Amino acid sequence: MPYGHGVTHDDEQAVAADALDRVTWALRRAEWAVQARKDQRLRPLGLAAAQYTLLISVHSDPGLTGAELARRLNVTPQAVASQVGRLEERGQLERRPHPRHRHVRELHLTEAGRDSLRDADAVIVGIERRIAEKLGLRKAAQLRTLLDEVADVAREA
Repeated sequence: MPYGHGVTHDDEQAVAADALDRVTWALRRAEWAVQARKDQRLRPLGLAAAQYTLLISVHSDPGLTGAELARRLNVTPQAVASQVGRLEERGQLERRPHPRHRHVRELHLTEAGRDSLRDADAVIVGIERRIAEKLGLRKAAQLRTLLDEVADVAREA
């Protein structure tokens, strides 16, 4: 049965009856479920899912600035600064001077940051593996392809 099927209210219909059955709503529910599982499984490592995302982004593209990272992650610069500060206090991330712009600081993982990322990534691989086992390899690959297509369409819209 679809998510919103059979839901009625006495007030005026503010949205279409199928609002909770839309693809975008299904994507959001899946995102919430995955994020919750990541946070739950990363908590024993002392990391949140947002910190894992930040660490893997800096690992993938060392030397990003906080502003670049905020744009890439679609969050505010303040949110990035807060997480960077926490990770820096833990010795997992460091800010280095930009080679050409003296007021710009680049972000780099420390050895402790690489170790934390390695441990966290093993947790994320476990979550991914569970999803792939449940869906089957063919459906998991198909889902990945479909999600990439959704991202492309959304960027064009």
